[in-house]
Amino acid sequence: MTRTDGRTALLDAAERLFAEQGIPQVSDRKVADAAGHKNHSAVAYYFGSRDGLLRALLDRQTASFEEARERLFTQSDSLLGDVRSFVLPMTQTFAALPTPSWRARFLARTLGDANAAARGREVLESTPLTLKIGASLLSRMTHVDRAIAVGRARLMTRIMIDTCADVERAAEGGEDPRWEAVGQFLADAITGMLQAPSSQSSHYPAIDDPSGPTAASGR
Repeated sequence: MTRTDGRTALLDAAERLFAEQGIPQVSDRKVADAAGHKNHSAVAYYFGSRDGLLRALLDRQTASFEEARERLFTQSDSLLGDVRSFVLPMTQTFAALPTPSWRARFLARTLGDANAAARGREVLESTPLTLKIGASLLSRMTHVDRAIAVGRARLMTRIMIDTCADVERAAEGGEDPRWEAVGQFLADAITGMLQAPSSQSSHYPAIDDPSGPTAASGR
């Protein structure tokens, strides 16, 4: 097994195990065993630490769609266009994976884990391109208070990931995932949420969390 193959095997095994069992429930040794490594310290050898493994998994995902996201964003001239540039490259990435796949479910586990969520949001929502998209979204949402706009924008990643995780799970059971339709549905639904008028004039504290990065904070 070459170094590249060994690294990829660990990433694939960790992604599947984390998706199926949850991140805290899976030891580094279990990841190494599932990847076919005899060295139970393989995670430390290839990634330096558990956090390094998690970061590598997240970076692999963002690297797979950044070019497509930039291309769509460059063409955007509307709120819907901005949302499509955020959503569609990710659903296209899921569509390109073999069935069964575990990537969407891994991302959902990451965002739902108390210890991993901050790292997940940092990688998924704080790339320079994602922050540009966020700033553009906010500039088009002047119909609501800025805090409301930020609060709604914070929902985008979770809505997208949780929905895709459900689709991925159903695909493993034999259903046609129809990723293109899923992407368009999500883009339309999220745009509708962002465009809706507000019945309140201030932020919603449970959503407007200043402690971590946000895709659409513009800061």
